[in-house]
Amino acid sequence: MKNRLILPVLLLLAWGCQKEAPLPEGTAARVGGETITQQDIDARTALLSKEDREFAKTPIGRQNLLQIITREKLISAAAKEEGLDQSDIYLSLMDDKRAQMAEIYQQFAEQTLERMWYDKLQEAGVTAVTDEEIAEYYKKYPYEMTVRQIIVDNAQTADQVLRALKASPSRWKELERQYSSAPETLKTLSFMPGEYLTDIEVIAANSPAGSVQGFFKTAQGFHIIMKTNEKRLSRKEAEPRIREVLENKKLDNVLESLKNKYEVVIYEKSE
Repeated sequence: MKNRLILPVLLLLAWGCQKEAPLPEGTAARVGGETITQQDIDARTALLSKEDREFAKTPIGRQNLLQIITREKLISAAAKEEGLDQSDIYLSLMDDKRAQMAEIYQQFAEQTLERMWYDKLQEAGVTAVTDEEIAEYYKKYPYEMTVRQIIVDNAQTADQVLRALKASPSRWKELERQYSSAPETLKTLSFMPGEYLTDIEVIAANSPAGSVQGFFKTAQGFHIIMKTNEKRLSRKEAEPRIREVLENKKLDNVLESLKNKYEVVIYEKSE
């Protein structure tokens, strides 16, 4: 009888002495067969606000963050065990998100190329603006104009609104609220010559304050404007704005030359 007990006891001892497989270096926690590493913690920390990132560097903050990650891994493991990751709803949501991420990636790729191309132009001095150019522009256009504008999407409505305003300019707010499609940033607008639409700038520059002018067709729609103010700017105030205007003009010249190289056709026409 005694000899019969020896083998089971030895097996139990051997099983009890087995060691858990060594964990990967940098492992902070484990949920089932999935480990949580320092890389996981760093990736999550990068998504936190500046204040929360500072807290996550403290021992208590790190433990709190680790508890949050562990909890999420635990929920994920339970969801997968129930087969939720193979459900039609989950797979559909993942397909939608994959499409969104692909679009975001494409937009980022295009914006990066645009930025690199523009930086190359700047490095080559193509869009560089000299002090002499700024001085000459300021000599011609040392002022800023402010206009109110109503923008509508068709000529018939524009004509109707213009007639009403010519008869009674005091109805501006009423008609603006009723008909204008302009965003808040365009309802009242201050600009130096070169900062807005050329057609609107010319009309505003040649209009007395308080008079209603219109309607003028642009890519934005049909404009009715009222110039409310014009003031002279100091050279210091105007210089950075003039520099940007002139840089944009030089960039526009480059883009115009590219239109001759690459065929550009816009099939959709405004009214």
